[in-house]
Amino acid sequence: MQRRTFLLTTAAAAAASAAAPGLSFAAETNPLLATWTGPYGGVPAFDKMKIADLKPAVEAAMAKNQAEIDAITANKAAPTFANTIAALEDSGRTLNDVVCYYGIWGSNLSSPEFQAIEPELDAKFAEFGDKITQNAALFARIEAVYNSPEKAKLTPEQQRVTWIYYTNFVRAGAKLDPKAKARVAAINTELAGYFTKFSQNLLADEETYIELTDADLVGLPDSIKGAAASSAEQRKLPGKHIIVNTRSSVDPYLTNSPVRATREKVWKAFVNRGDNGGATDNNALIAKILKLRVERAKLLGYQTHAHWRLENAMAKTPDKAMALMEAVWTPAIEQVAKDVAEMQAIVDKEGGGFKIEPWDYRFYAEKVRKAKYDLDMNEVKPYMQLEKLREGMFWAAGQVYGFEFKKVEGVPVYHPTMTVYEVLRDGKHVGLWYFDPYARQGKRSGAWMNAYRNQERFKKPIATIVSNNSNFIQGKPGEPVLISWDDANTLFHEFGHAIHGLNADTTYPTVSGTNVARDYVEFPSQLNEHWLSTPEVLNKFCVHYQTGKPIPQALVDKIKKASTFNQGFDTTEYLASALIDMKLHLAGDVDIDPDAFERDELAKLKMPKEIVMRHRTPQFGHVFSGDGYSAGYYSYLWADTLTADVAEAFQEAPGGFYDKPTGQRLIKTIMSRGNSVDPAEQFRAFRGRDVKIGALMRDRGFPAPPGA
Repeated sequence: MQRRTFLLTTAAAAAASAAAPGLSFAAETNPLLATWTGPYGGVPAFDKMKIADLKPAVEAAMAKNQAEIDAITANKAAPTFANTIAALEDSGRTLNDVVCYYGIWGSNLSSPEFQAIEPELDAKFAEFGDKITQNAALFARIEAVYNSPEKAKLTPEQQRVTWIYYTNFVRAGAKLDPKAKARVAAINTELAGYFTKFSQNLLADEETYIELTDADLVGLPDSIKGAAASSAEQRKLPGKHIIVNTRSSVDPYLTNSPVRATREKVWKAFVNRGDNGGATDNNALIAKILKLRVERAKLLGYQTHAHWRLENAMAKTPDKAMALMEAVWTPAIEQVAKDVAEMQAIVDKEGGGFKIEPWDYRFYAEKVRKAKYDLDMNEVKPYMQLEKLREGMFWAAGQVYGFEFKKVEGVPVYHPTMTVYEVLRDGKHVGLWYFDPYARQGKRSGAWMNAYRNQERFKKPIATIVSNNSNFIQGKPGEPVLISWDDANTLFHEFGHAIHGLNADTTYPTVSGTNVARDYVEFPSQLNEHWLSTPEVLNKFCVHYQTGKPIPQALVDKIKKASTFNQGFDTTEYLASALIDMKLHLAGDVDIDPDAFERDELAKLKMPKEIVMRHRTPQFGHVFSGDGYSAGYYSYLWADTLTADVAEAFQEAPGGFYDKPTGQRLIKTIMSRGNSVDPAEQFRAFRGRDVKIGALMRDRGFPAPPGA
């Protein structure tokens, strides 16, 4: 769930509009400031979005939020949860709505006009966030509530919300002296500019493409040729075929193309995004970001940026995160060596006369899969229709969580290919789910989930609005979009984030839905991947796009038998990125050449030469387009340890993954709790104990350590 975040107060004080002169007039003339109207408790006015309105909306919404903060600090009454913490929860609602629109532009509609104002607005967000967290009068009130004996009388959720506000303000520098505060604010503003530039550079490189010749199309499945033609048509290149420099376009080509020279060309273009010298090279930006992060961490009283980032995570310390990664790293690279030997044997048998290189890995891995398991993943793809898989996600969520999804018309969208669904449970409205599945220019690569609005019951019940966004290549009108097994897993993964948000049942928005620790938030989404491979979903929704017949049981059996195949590759390419991320942020106050650091540290780790990091440093958007996943990419492995353990609980239950009591326990203890309860306590409430690593190792086909 990669997403851009800003340090803002959650939400809006009731009396604030009177304290923000001119705002009501601005709201009448600027649709981005207007209260969301329409059905379902109001919906975003995506049909009225105009770039010209964005900057004025940001400025007006910030002015309103500042007035709300001023009203809290001007209160002469002694600080209480109601007049301070709850007032903060009810502040910033207009600004949150504007940030929703801003995020849509940044991730989905990044036009040159938007990119022209993006650096200025990102700086404004950073400055405004610091202005709030460094507000001495505001923090004094928060601290008074936090230290008050009356706190013990609050509900557990109110105590948790109070702790979050206090901790976040302290971690942002609320207790620093004025000089240090000023320097932290300056660093945050400077970083915001670098994050924006990094993202824009990466997007520019991802919008490049390689044109394929007729010879390059030989041996490709029709679905990939069709996608390459569709990508060309979108760029007004009729009759051509292109591979766009994004993972959703590159990986299928590398997996299926027998043309080795073009595989190498496509691979090199992809792995060198952000690393080509010139205007879009990110190395100098990364070096500056790392220096600023360590300076900020030291000002805040932490040894490194990694120590600062992990303090409030489940892992708590970099040492614990590193210990988990190192425990998995060794068996992963040992498995890669075995897999490469099998690939090389095929190359030699065919008389290839070359050693396996990274651009060969996916192609020859498929040959090994075919030889060992008689499984050709191209046989699976005709059964992987995007729309049918969406139906399968809905059905599984209905069985496990009691959700019903109904398509609705007339709700504004920001692109005509989007669809919107109302989500119900027991006939009652739960929320809305928006689906934006297709790639286009100006949309960042990958897949993610967003919450346009969080669930809450603070002053009145408010239902959540969530979205899933992907980058599938849209086919010709009427043609089904066929996706790979891996992409189907990603589809279920991101839908798991949406399910987490839709299950939310908290009073306060700050602790609702996916507002949880980074190394916990990926757990519900990774868990949702398991429902794809259940016989119920495979038999009902994985049907052939031409015949309508379900996927053959023999093919399902092969998929199951090969379930741990290529785990060496998958684990190693991911862990290499996670380890380099952590090592970069543990290096301390030193000058770093990102390319050299990456190369040297991977050599120390004995990184297999046949694999590269899933995200090389110059293109590592998770880590360098914002602080969100910095020193936190390990989170996917940490969360997968939880996932595997919980999945085994379902496997052990009488009804398997559709066991009703286990599903209800999952909702009650985890999926509905958000951050209202400490994540470790949530896990213990579900499993009856702390997590163990054994399930993770078994799930990946690695030997489990004793006692695990």
